[in-house]
Amino acid sequence: MSSYQIDHSINYTYSQPVTFAPHQLRLRPRSNLHQSVTAFALSILPTPQKIVESVDLDGNDSIVIWFDNYPTTNLQIHTKSTVSTNLTDPFNYLLEPWAANLPIDYPRSMSQQLQPYLIGYLAGSIDPIAAEVAGEIWNTVEGNTLSFLSKLNQRIYHTCKYSLRQTGAALPPGIVWKNRSGSCRDLTVLFIEVCRAVGLAGRFVSGYEAGAESDDRHLHAWAEIYLPGAGWRGYDPTHGLVVAESHIAIASSPLPAQTTPVEGKLRTLGMVSTEMSYRLSIEKT
Repeated sequence: MSSYQIDHSINYTYSQPVTFAPHQLRLRPRSNLHQSVTAFALSILPTPQKIVESVDLDGNDSIVIWFDNYPTTNLQIHTKSTVSTNLTDPFNYLLEPWAANLPIDYPRSMSQQLQPYLIGYLAGSIDPIAAEVAGEIWNTVEGNTLSFLSKLNQRIYHTCKYSLRQTGAALPPGIVWKNRSGSCRDLTVLFIEVCRAVGLAGRFVSGYEAGAESDDRHLHAWAEIYLPGAGWRGYDPTHGLVVAESHIAIASSPLPAQTTPVEGKLRTLGMVSTEMSYRLSIEKT
């Protein structure tokens, strides 16, 4: 078991005074079998008029904030979390025998539940480039499910260059593979799309990765694949890792946009430019 203290600050600066529509925050780490939040504190400036905590459609902790209509040129969000993780052996499971080889023939009831995690990233269709990559790896591993996941994880890690992109939606998986480059969210979407091309259910996870000692920390993303008998299991193609106790999940969803840490609109009469900065520290205790 490991314990981490996380200090995360996000600062938005606006070119002219603005007011805010309600904002939704996904910044509280999740609690489940593999990790638990033992402390969490949130501070916001300007001080919100109201804060409501809830659980969203995907089971993630969500915080919705309402503001007074006083114009401001700055929004500061600061969280402090203490999280314990205990996934020391990510291979400690028994895969259902019928799921050992691809394609997996999910039982009807399971297939219905997993439907949102099986459709393609763009307009519900699987990217043909991702399908081509999937077919190549499938042939290499002769359809073995776990070998497929391991091979894909390593293929993206060794083939694609990581590039930091602080804002913007994830790029289409075919573009990422053509460029052989992407941010962690881009590489994650590529991984999920290739998995979905062979019928493996996948979801997008945002969170923190505390494995390497570094002063240069960023919000991270990885994939979770549903394996019958094992449940949701994480793969991190950015680092070529199987997810274990150094990964701290915040939110997961079939769609990357539903894990956005800060989501909301500005109310303004003119064009406004926005600058975002952040500071993130993770200490193992």
